[in-house]
Amino acid sequence: MKKWMTAYAVFFFLICLIPSLGMAVTKTEESGENRTLASMPSIRTEEGVNINYLPQLGDYFQDHFGFRNELVTANALIQGKVFGVSTADGVIQGTDGWLYYKDSLDDYLGRNLMSERGLFNVAHSLSLMQDYTEALGVSFAFTVAPNKNSLYGEQMPYYDSLVITEDNNLARLTGYLESEGVHYVDLYDTLKSQDEILYHERDSHWNNKGAALAAETLMDALNKEHTDYSEVPVEERVDYYGDLDEMLYPKAMTPETEYYYDKADIFAYVGEVESNFDPQITTVNPSMENNLIMYRDSFGNALVPFFANEYGNAYFSRGVPYQMTDILNVGADTLIVERAERFIPDMALNPPVMEGPVTAAVGEEKEAKEGLEEISIEESGIYYKITGSISEEYLDTASEIYIKVNNDTVYEAFPVNYEKDGKTEDNGFCLYLLNTRIAEGAFEAQVIVQDGDGYRIVAEQTVQ
Repeated sequence: MKKWMTAYAVFFFLICLIPSLGMAVTKTEESGENRTLASMPSIRTEEGVNINYLPQLGDYFQDHFGFRNELVTANALIQGKVFGVSTADGVIQGTDGWLYYKDSLDDYLGRNLMSERGLFNVAHSLSLMQDYTEALGVSFAFTVAPNKNSLYGEQMPYYDSLVITEDNNLARLTGYLESEGVHYVDLYDTLKSQDEILYHERDSHWNNKGAALAAETLMDALNKEHTDYSEVPVEERVDYYGDLDEMLYPKAMTPETEYYYDKADIFAYVGEVESNFDPQITTVNPSMENNLIMYRDSFGNALVPFFANEYGNAYFSRGVPYQMTDILNVGADTLIVERAERFIPDMALNPPVMEGPVTAAVGEEKEAKEGLEEISIEESGIYYKITGSISEEYLDTASEIYIKVNNDTVYEAFPVNYEKDGKTEDNGFCLYLLNTRIAEGAFEAQVIVQDGDGYRIVAEQTVQ
């Protein structure tokens, strides 16, 4: 009996050692999880002995133990296939093998919604961006790529019973876009009206058929001639591996169907491009006319070839905030802004980098004391960046914000949200001014808020 107990103890001990010993014989692999793995800590740092060495070493071991991806996958398969539970923080295990991105859950449930002022901030900033673009003779379009569970929520697990409202951020934003005159191209209704499913089951994005339809819808809205992909033969191949599948089952991914159009690309990439996931991509197509800039996120990756085949020059950027000098640098005649539905709140935090528009005198101004909570200025490339916040009592939902510099020129600022003490506030502003507009040193700023049909000076401030 003792012999068997000893053998069992040795066997158990050896099993426990496998992850540690495996580190010596296996190389570290990239994790499918959407995060950065812990690095090996140092015993000593520039400040002396690293008092956090042991906890950091534990984090390193947790991320790098031998056969980690294999063991993570085995656990995920048991939890997902047997119990229908996801082991990845960012993934929701749906029914019938469907996976959803957890970051889209607030939109699906209609919870943690943006304020009305926050939605106005997004729409009005887009309208200022559109005004700037169209003043240069450039066509503008904004679109939102719907979350997968917004279109195909039937395979979401028990969450249906937790839905608070279907009047989520996207549904509410469309009204503000209309009132602000933004050229919004509605992809939700277009995709929802199709008989076939146009997103991947185990990925968070649309498939190539969905991307083709989105691209054609945008080009139709811009009156751009383009290929009709409903007339192009398409081949089905079961060879696509989804991003959510990789996050959940890094060593046991299941391929699914992707669609490939029988049409040769007639564009070329400029410079070295690893994939359409690259942050900046430039393409040329001598057989076509017009020049395009597309500000996009990961949904835009699949759009690249469809647009590159139709435009003479195209620049695709994932950079945020948007650098509006790109229009002149590229010589663009078309600008498209594409954002995923789950990123709508982020748009209120990051206004585009462009000089604030000059406005005419704002009329008779009423005084208001202590209406400004804070204001600051910093250099940002060729601009001075002026930011601050206004007491909420002086802001209506659609109040516009202006800054008069040295009692002379009036500029309109972008209304923005900002993070403060772990909360999102919606009463901020941001103004970019070319650094040639302001002499070195302090300047006088009057912050003016639209107040009904009039205007109110909420502060007069000397800004260093």
